[in-house]
Amino acid sequence: MALQQTVEQTVAGLGYDLVEIERSAGGLLRVTIDLPWNGPNSEAVPGAPEPFVTVEDCEKVTRQLQFALEVDGAEYKRLEVSSPGIDRPLRHEKDFERFVGEVIDLTLKAPMGAAAGTLVSATRKKFRGTLERAAKLLAGGRH
Repeated sequence: MALQQTVEQTVAGLGYDLVEIERSAGGLLRVTIDLPWNGPNSEAVPGAPEPFVTVEDCEKVTRQLQFALEVDGAEYKRLEVSSPGIDRPLRHEKDFERFVGEVIDLTLKAPMGAAAGTLVSATRKKFRGTLERAAKLLAGGRH
């Protein structure tokens, strides 16, 4: 089984969301996990703090991943499992929905250029603001 698939299945099987998998040239395999988010209509109490990943959660995932990766013969030198922390990347549609109303930092891969018009500098790549909404994307990448 491929490394990505092994990690995804193991993390999901333990009841966590996989945020990110990162491999470094030195053999480090970094896995970032989070607790599942059930959407804005979940039974969570409004204003209550959101539960977070604990050290015990990371230990549990680490032990299970070490076993699964050994069975699959995956090559890595060191495994690191952590929570996303304050600098959590927003990669999936569900992430954007989860953080509507929060202040986010946005970094573009390339400046907007002429598309920026007169609103911002054409060379600007970093923005900070409140995420007002998360539009659903339709097939073909349009909303």
